Amino acid sequence: MGSVTTIMDENKNEKLERYSTLRVVLRRMKRNKGGIAGLIVVLIYFVIAVIGLWIVPYHPDEPDFESALMPPNPKHPFGTDLFGRDVLSRVIAGARTSFTISIFAVALTVFIGLVIGTIAGYVGGWVDEVLMRFLDIFMAFPEILLAIAIVAILGPGKINIVIAIAVFSFPSFARITRASVISVKSNDYVEAAKAIGESDMSIMLRYILPNALSPVVVQATLRMGTAILTISSLGFLGLGVKAPEAEWGTELAMARSYLESAPWLSIFPGIAIVLVVLGFNFLGDALNDALNPRLKDR
Repeated sequence: MGSVTTIMDENKNEKLERYSTLRVVLRRMKRNKGGIAGLIVVLIYFVIAVIGLWIVPYHPDEPDFESALMPPNPKHPFGTDLFGRDVLSRVIAGARTSFTISIFAVALTVFIGLVIGTIAGYVGGWVDEVLMRFLDIFMAFPEILLAIAIVAILGPGKINIVIAIAVFSFPSFARITRASVISVKSNDYVEAAKAIGESDMSIMLRYILPNALSPVVVQATLRMGTAILTISSLGFLGLGVKAPEAEWGTELAMARSYLESAPWLSIFPGIAIVLVVLGFNFLGDALNDALNPRLKDR
């Protein structure tokens, strides 16, 4: 029993090591200029999405036909659209729309991926084989085509977009989680937990998942950018949120007919998409470098 207790103490040491690892991660993040830039963009995006509707200069959905298609000016810094709505207000409101959909989509994706990946990696055997072949079916389809097909069947709307993104995203999360779980479950403290009779559910939740989340966090950060790009793509194709709610892809679709006469309609939503997606990609790459255990702290 004493040897089992000694082995179980390794899990406590693992927790202490995670705290020191966090300090190393923060130190590495500070050195990564791209990661810092990405973090700043993501934080600004988050703040705008949360408080945007309280700071918009005009109501984003109310038309003002007398001000239709005005170029950028002191009263409307981003100009107005064909209905006279303020483009700046629409871009800010679109940030809230894309953030709401993407955060729920990624959360649902992570949950499904963690459940399937943890079960496959921990149980192994024929269960692992069946689940992996199940994932292969979804991964055989191009992501955007699968999203278009799902939304076309279910119909436009926020909930259906969340489902579409989760369906084509969860296989990659499940595979990443499975690989991480297989690596973690071979540690001595997991074997000790089995030896003292802890249930499989307790072992997975207490000992395996906390030590297998690093690659999932990185993938979730990168997937936020992919989700925003998918939301915009669906909106551009007419499969996004319902009018008159603002969304960046829908704004770009409306601007197609005015590329020459009113280019500001496409410029500002396009810049917003590029900056936010780049921000999440830079942040995800920086997190990957910082959390990679094969990199030595220099």
